Amino acid sequence: MDDGRIGESGNRQSGNRQSGDRQSENLASRRSFLATMAGVAVASRMPWSRFSFSTDLLAARPVPSASQLEWQRDEFALFLHFGVNTFTDREWGDGKESPAIFNPTALDARAWARSAKEVGAKTLVLTAKHHDGFCLWPTKTTEHSVAKSPWRGGRGDLVREFVDACRAEGLKPGLYLSPWDRHEPRYGDSPRYNDFYCEQLTELLTRYGAIHEVWFDGAPGPNDPQGVGANGQRQKYDWPRIWQLVRKLQPKAVMFSDAGPDVRWIGNENGTAGDPNWSTVDPNVVPYPGVGGAAVMRMLQNGDPAGTSWRPGESDVSIRPGWFYHPREDTRVKTVDQLVNLYFTSVGRNSKLLLNVPPTREGRLHEVDVARMAGMRERLNMMFARDLAAKGRTTWKQTSETSAVLETDLGTPMSASIADLREDITRGQRVAQYTLEGRTDETWKAISKGRTIGCRKLDRFTAVTVRYVRLTITETIDTPRQVRLGLYS
Repeated sequence: MDDGRIGESGNRQSGNRQSGDRQSENLASRRSFLATMAGVAVASRMPWSRFSFSTDLLAARPVPSASQLEWQRDEFALFLHFGVNTFTDREWGDGKESPAIFNPTALDARAWARSAKEVGAKTLVLTAKHHDGFCLWPTKTTEHSVAKSPWRGGRGDLVREFVDACRAEGLKPGLYLSPWDRHEPRYGDSPRYNDFYCEQLTELLTRYGAIHEVWFDGAPGPNDPQGVGANGQRQKYDWPRIWQLVRKLQPKAVMFSDAGPDVRWIGNENGTAGDPNWSTVDPNVVPYPGVGGAAVMRMLQNGDPAGTSWRPGESDVSIRPGWFYHPREDTRVKTVDQLVNLYFTSVGRNSKLLLNVPPTREGRLHEVDVARMAGMRERLNMMFARDLAAKGRTTWKQTSETSAVLETDLGTPMSASIADLREDITRGQRVAQYTLEGRTDETWKAISKGRTIGCRKLDRFTAVTVRYVRLTITETIDTPRQVRLGLYS
């Protein structure tokens, strides 16, 4: 996750990297390749732009599991990129860093959690191991960990402090474990490294209680030069084994990767979900992390209305240009306006927002970052303080097998500029096209229009004064069910 770089916390390259990190700048990445295909995906006509589905095809529409439902309804989470890169001023470490450099002098995980809670985040995700292979817990699998650092006298366990802090503040902990490991000599010796990786995963999922989200990223694809180990051999990940292990050890956790299996990468790292955005996908298009191509990008960005798997998208983005903390970026933190816009392009497009806020070398969240997040939360609270439609009289009428109309009488003319639409996704996602209109007299005027709704769709428009509002659903992929409509000034 970097501005213009590559894939998330691992498969990205910093456009502002210092000379010490030049060797990483030429590394190809699966996500850089995928990102280059984004324009192709957007430009190409979506195959479902005008579709018609038979009843047989839709006989068993996918619906979310309890864990997936909870995950998406939480809407907003924070990402914490922290490790040796924080101290080397790099985005990608090479695995040669000495553990001795890791020594945050004022680390306070509880303060991280308090800040997250204050801005409305429900989950925190920590990079327990990034691509450099340095582990933030005292693992038995390698000496490249906090156990060999001066922090806490070599007796520290940052994953423990992080998890305990989350629980103390009523938040859900998530852990990121990079499959790519530039330190481990077994990387490239596929059977041995898969054993090693599963052992690390087992430690994380058995020592710290319930883990809400398990993040898999930085897994080079079959043609990616990053996938070659020091032995010259290409690493072949055993994804079925890895996913089954998580399911066994943490059955309620959701797993993130390009290929899910529970939640998917949204296809970019700028916090922007596709429009339309279906929570259903065809799992055969993205069978494992690292696969690339235009069809993959379309699936990640837009999903598939005929998809057989429920796999909603997570929109990840950093509050700074880089994913790890760099002092030179203290003046380049996203503004409150930018953060609010990110909420609308992620949560407001049937996705979840995962905002990266990297701790400093001292182990604190920078005051500017915290202030900007607080400003975002204050702005959102003001925007959604009063639902103008909450006390209105609403009627719902199904007009055909694939269409319906909802009308609301607000009781008196009111000025509105935001529409908040929500489907009951416990029954799946259905709406494929809609129009929102309003009037004060006898003439209906278009306010907004769109395609998918899903868990939540936020439409912003120039303020209009209306008393009556009409939502016309012109196309669904299954029997229409009532949509919730909120209006805000």
